[in-house]
Amino acid sequence: MDACHQALCRVTVPAGESFHSFVLTSDPKECHSLGRMPTQPNSEDRIALLQGTLDLLILKILVLGPRHGQGIARSIQRQSEEVFFVDHGSLYLALQRLEDKKWISAQWGVSENNRRARFYSLTEKGREQLLEKASEWQRLARAMNLILSGGGTAGEEV
Repeated sequence: MDACHQALCRVTVPAGESFHSFVLTSDPKECHSLGRMPTQPNSEDRIALLQGTLDLLILKILVLGPRHGQGIARSIQRQSEEVFFVDHGSLYLALQRLEDKKWISAQWGVSENNRRARFYSLTEKGREQLLEKASEWQRLARAMNLILSGGGTAGEEV
């Protein structure tokens, strides 16, 4: 088993829904499977995130209005303060998956550099999913914060 697959694990959130994690890596060539988003090029750290993270980020970016793929990737990079650099292969697979689920729609248009591009928009179903998934992430983040900030049982030490 290679290093990428060794890093994968299963996490169950309180609602009982099961997710798989994926790795954010500084070397996009290191992991070739779906759902990889490389982090800053000079970072040696790996950050494991739950599957669906990229989907949620895309949905959130599209709340701001229609964007083409490159615009979505740039927005994620900027809004994450350069922590997330989205691998384009993963991005376009996620966009296709979201379109298949009817969470986003796409239509051809012309980009700011006068090239033909597909522009993606959030659908009503996508807005509903964004609210649901964002709520799940907030619950998960709160639970992690409780544990990491010392909210454990008395007598337990880190």
